Amino acid sequence: MTFRDPMFLFLLLAVPLLVAGQLLRRQRGHVQFSSLNVFRGIRQPISVKVRRYIPLLTAFALAFFSIALARPQKGIEYTAVTTEGIDIELIIDISGSMRALDFKMNGEPTDRLFVAKQVIKDFIKGRIGDRIGMVVFAGRPYTQCPLTLDYGMVLSLLDRVHIGMVEDRTAIGSAIGTAVMRLKDSKAKSRIIILLTDGINNAGKISPDTGANLAKSAGIKIYAIGVGQRGLVPYPFQDVFGNVVLGKESLPVDDEGLTRIAKTTGGTYWRATDTTALRQIYAEIDKMEKTEARVERYAEYRELFPYFAVPGLVLFLTGVVLENTRFARIP
Repeated sequence: MTFRDPMFLFLLLAVPLLVAGQLLRRQRGHVQFSSLNVFRGIRQPISVKVRRYIPLLTAFALAFFSIALARPQKGIEYTAVTTEGIDIELIIDISGSMRALDFKMNGEPTDRLFVAKQVIKDFIKGRIGDRIGMVVFAGRPYTQCPLTLDYGMVLSLLDRVHIGMVEDRTAIGSAIGTAVMRLKDSKAKSRIIILLTDGINNAGKISPDTGANLAKSAGIKIYAIGVGQRGLVPYPFQDVFGNVVLGKESLPVDDEGLTRIAKTTGGTYWRATDTTALRQIYAEIDKMEKTEARVERYAEYRELFPYFAVPGLVLFLTGVVLENTRFARIP
């Protein structure tokens, strides 16, 4: 609920003053007697006691009138977004190498996939009017989410992404081919693929270069991101007893191949070696591929002042009638 003229609410400050003044006011008689001893044994009727509080009705009436004058309103605001959206396919590597603990979040070592998911969530939340789809891959690609404007669904399905959803290995080319198939019939003014991987293509029926050429022929741009530090990185292993132990592993990223894929389609390749760099990359893509949206806001309000004005009027009139009839005061 909002108030159209909130300045009138200051009148409410007078209400406690009126109430306090009425309660503290001493009753003073207007008829003088030589002695009141003759009346000492007489008990006051209830009507006399009630009469003292009748003026309080005026105070409460003032409170209701103050709120009514402030014009309380209750309504719904509608937002209409008119835009020519971009279609975006997110490709996320969920191969075993994404378990590497060479990233940090809140100062704690965190695996690559968890960090990537958090950064991608922020990217999705920042889009307006763009359809977003998702393809995950390891040994083969899997469409996790079709193109949609329902960002809540995309985020929910992203939460369910985990290592082990498909057999291990790295099929980058096939993942690109799947994303291209999802975008090729799109009528959007711009279509892009954001590929995130930490490995080298070693599976699938389509090579990364073939996938890039398919994207180029369809007019689709690929932004590629290689994640992971260079050299030996912390990696969880399972020993012969089934316990998880932390060791070191070299997990090379195909920087040259990913650069070639991006350039073939007119896109860009970045290497992210920490959480901050990964956030900056997605922020840069967000700026480069930003939709210009025209936002129109509509508001529909319902006036609520009658709900306060009518009770205020009833209280005021009731006080006037009672003071001039049953509880009339003798001057």
